[in-house]
Amino acid sequence: MTDWQQLESKYYMQTIVRVPLTLVRGEGARVWDDKGKEYLDFVCGLAVNCLGHCPKVVAEAVAEQARTLMQASNWYYTVPQVQLARLLVENSCLDRVFVCNSGLEANEGAVKLARRYGHLKLKGAYEVITTMDSFHGRSLAMTAASGQPKMHAPYVPLPAGFINVANNDIEAIKSATTEKTCAVMLEPVQGEGGVNLPSGDYLKEVRAWCDSQGILLILDEVQTGIGRLGTLFGYQLYGIEPDILTLAKGLGGGIPIGAVLAKEKASVFAVGDHNSTFGGNPVTSAAACATLKYVVAHDIPGNAGRVGQYLTERLNALKNKYSFITDVRGRGLLVAVEFSSDIGQSVLMACLERGLLVNKLKASAIRLIPPLIIGRKEVDEAIGILDGVFSGIVT
Repeated sequence: MTDWQQLESKYYMQTIVRVPLTLVRGEGARVWDDKGKEYLDFVCGLAVNCLGHCPKVVAEAVAEQARTLMQASNWYYTVPQVQLARLLVENSCLDRVFVCNSGLEANEGAVKLARRYGHLKLKGAYEVITTMDSFHGRSLAMTAASGQPKMHAPYVPLPAGFINVANNDIEAIKSATTEKTCAVMLEPVQGEGGVNLPSGDYLKEVRAWCDSQGILLILDEVQTGIGRLGTLFGYQLYGIEPDILTLAKGLGGGIPIGAVLAKEKASVFAVGDHNSTFGGNPVTSAAACATLKYVVAHDIPGNAGRVGQYLTERLNALKNKYSFITDVRGRGLLVAVEFSSDIGQSVLMACLERGLLVNKLKASAIRLIPPLIIGRKEVDEAIGILDGVFSGIVT
């Protein structure tokens, strides 16, 4: 049998500490490794496989489009790209769409759009305010945008134009706003930074502040969009509308794609201002169309909200049972479990041994981001495994 992990160590850049698992097949909420072992997947490609692994509706859309037209570039009109743009506009509060290849590209495009707006409408304003513990991607610019000093240190000097302030602190945003500010950029719920929820009316206060200052509000919904929190978009939970919205992860149902959406007033790109060779590729756009249609038609966000509430209730029961669980937090099917000590890796490996995939969010926490199509049966199975793992932990 080929040792794929050994080959990876020889040929691949060592940029991540991988879980020692080689996956070869997936179906629904389950995956199998190269030795034939089955796992219940509560990571789902880092919140990507919203309809589970290899959903028939997406696989068929990809296969059909791949047989028809794979790539044409944005020099030409293609049908799936326009269909996707229409679907996104008709199901959101935004008016215009640019389709790209990833969440990183979507966030880069959003900031670029905000800077163009600042140049045209705000006397050259270019700074974007973001918050601590945010995560917006790993390009140099998005590393600077992400409020995580550990990401900054290896790459200084970072690109200018990003101001990181305290999260959930409207006064910090107000204090950081100057004549150079063109936008505030937030995640409705911080994913990579800890599954941190907005407090009180924070997002409404930020929206009102942006309106009063004439600056844009960008919502990074790369992780929260397409049903993850229990609504199609996270902004719907909090009674606000963004000027610019970014999507990726769940949008393609497992196929790489991203999108920048904007209100008409913020859609200030002119011809030549922005483009992408592969952005809006017919195959990826077809996959996203199939995913979005299915998500809307089958109320997948509603399922995520209901099952997510059940998952949180079951996790809180474990919190009451085990004193080393200090917090259970999240919305929908984006949930974190915090521990009193750095046992995240031990929990991950013990779950792996028992056939459950979880994500180590940080040394003292795990994250559960299962497919949005799961039911109570899968939750009960996962809780049973977690209970068994926790029962063996000595703190």
